[in-house]
Amino acid sequence: MKERLQKLLSQSGICSRRKAEEYIQSGRVMVNGVMAQLGDKASFEEDTVTVDGKPIAPEEKKLYIMLNKPKGFVTTMSDEKGRKTVWDLVKECQVRVWPVGRLDLNSEGLLIMTNDGDLTQRLIHPSHMIEKEYVTWVSGNVEKAVPILQTKIVDAGEVFLPAKVKVIRQFEHVSVISITIHEGKKHQVRRMCAHAALTVKRLIRVREGFLHLDKQLKKGEWRHLNESEIAQLTK
Repeated sequence: MKERLQKLLSQSGICSRRKAEEYIQSGRVMVNGVMAQLGDKASFEEDTVTVDGKPIAPEEKKLYIMLNKPKGFVTTMSDEKGRKTVWDLVKECQVRVWPVGRLDLNSEGLLIMTNDGDLTQRLIHPSHMIEKEYVTWVSGNVEKAVPILQTKIVDAGEVFLPAKVKVIRQFEHVSVISITIHEGKKHQVRRMCAHAALTVKRLIRVREGFLHLDKQLKKGEWRHLNESEIAQLTK
């Protein structure tokens, strides 16, 4: 269906409808190689519409997904080794989304996936101090390890800032602790635990910023974020 050019320019995210009128009047808009006039109509499906010589297309709708990532999936869109990826779990959403940050192959839990580049940058950049909380099953001397995790750690030349640590439960051979960081460097929690002489048995991310892992989501399941969650993430 053909629409007024002002609407097409607005749908592409180029400018407002009012500003589009100025673009058309100044000769910046072409339809199938012909200079457009006010009142002209076109469609993205049937016509080539350009602004300053560059083709326009509908702006892709922003999508925000919460995935409960299981073990055994790599946090990439494709894998040269043929391993299963998180994209395999969410591709039914039919919009290309990418993971925000990383969870390694053997880690589980909350993974945000989106096609919003601005949000991705804000969540992963350490300058924004977005907290990431992990529930971790470990073996080793937790009493000695906690003070180490709560101080700055240097590992293989990388500096990890102090974590917030809380002991949740202790059993005879395994303890469950909460570790909260805001950097998200590669294998950071596992490396910090190793530095503190702890062996990680299981690692689940349960929170990112204000967003908690939905307990109703089974491993491998995902859902769209609701309007309230999106508003808090993007504000």
